Formats: sequence, structure tokens, C-alpha cells
Amino acid sequence: MNIFSYHLVKIPYSLAIKGLFSNPIDKKTEGLIHSEYMTAMTLGSPIMSSSRFLIKQVAIFAQWENENALESYLKEEKFGKILTKGWHVRLEFMREWGKISGYKIPEQKTKLENKASPVVAVTIARMKPFAIPRFLRWGRPVEKLVRDHTGTLLSLASIKFPNIVSTFSIWKTEKEMTNMVHGHSDMPKPKRHSDAMKERERKNFHFEFTTLRFKPIAEFGFWNGQESYIPNLKNK
Repeated sequence: MNIFSYHLVKIPYSLAIKGLFSNPIDKKTEGLIHSEYMTAMTLGSPIMSSSRFLIKQVAIFAQWENENALESYLKEEKFGKILTKGWHVRLEFMREWGKISGYKIPEQKTKLENKASPVVAVTIARMKPFAIPRFLRWGRPVEKLVRDHTGTLLSLASIKFPNIVSTFSIWKTEKEMTNMVHGHSDMPKPKRHSDAMKERERKNFHFEFTTLRFKPIAEFGFWNGQESYIPNLKNK
């Protein structure tokens, strides 16, 4: 069964710079379907700030033929061993909106155990370069909404030059996430996300865009000194 994994790790500056120009995960890695190597960003941070681009902090979003392929990569490959020093979560696919090239969205979909189960959301966009200023104007308020939302357990953004932008968020429950999406949360200015979606429908920011929803199945390691971001999840 296909699985996805999302990794966060801090790496040396020299390796981070190299990663800006080439993905350190070989496309021919056995069992790998697709991966994106991205530089982490703080959601909602000012565009021109040190917290906007966290050059030594990287995010990897990958799809694997099965969990054994991921295990082998982490144990046997040089960059895989680096990833084991960070944090990652393993994911089973639930739903997709939109389309993105590279990943192969499974026909088989999983379901949450119950309404109180946590859920993970990943968005990936391939931006239209001239739409980036307008995207930032509409997107930063949404970033702040997700970052500060009482329903999130962990959230961040990431970027891959020249035009890939992504977000990652873990939510306490699916209902809290969908309420945010539709502007029904108790947060200040709750319609920031729904307003941005209306603007996207009016005039698209992207060549490609998708939102993916996942069931987390296992969590490993530490990120920023913390482990076990996801409650009631059996760690391995």
C-alpha cells in the first residue's frame, strides 16, 4: 500500500544551499514514487525577515510504494540517515482537491477511526511568477489564521525555488480544519481562508494546485525539542 511521509530536519548550511539547486533524494531511489525537497518557512512571517526562509531547516514531502521502501531509505541511504535525526510523520491518503504532477494519488482511500481523530493537511502549488505578489497579499492572512488557530498542533510553510510553495498542518480534528476552511471557526477574522479561495477562483495564482488530506499512522523523532505532536498516535 502506498504511503506518504513528511519530514522536518535541520541540516548544515552547505548542504542546505546545495539542496536549493538539486533534490538530495535520488529520483531512482527504489520504492520512491516522488519527493519534493523544500526550505521551511514560518507561517505569517514578514516577507523580508529571517524567519521567512529558514535556510537550514528543510521539509521533505514524499510518496513511497510501501512502508518498507521508506524504512530501507532511512536505514541505508546517506541522506536518509540524516532524515532520521529530525522528525517525520507517516501518512495514509484520504482526500484530494485539485491536481499536482509527480505524485500518484492512490485510488484506495483510508478513513479516520472517529470524529475526534487528528488529521494532516498538505497543500502544494506551482506558482505563476507574476501572480506571486497577489498571492502573498491574500495568502499571508491565511497563514496567520492557520498558525494561530487553536485547532492546529503543528503548522508551517515551505518553498522550493523557483515556484513551488507548500503548507503543512496537523489538526486536532477534521471538523476544526474544515470549519477553518469554510470560515466558521471562532478565530478573529475567520473568513480569511474562504475569501482567499474566492480570489483564487476569480483569478488563479497557480499553474497547479492541490490540497491533500491524510490520516497520520506513525510519528518519529523530535522537532524543535518536541516529540509526540499527535495525540493518541502510536509512535515507533
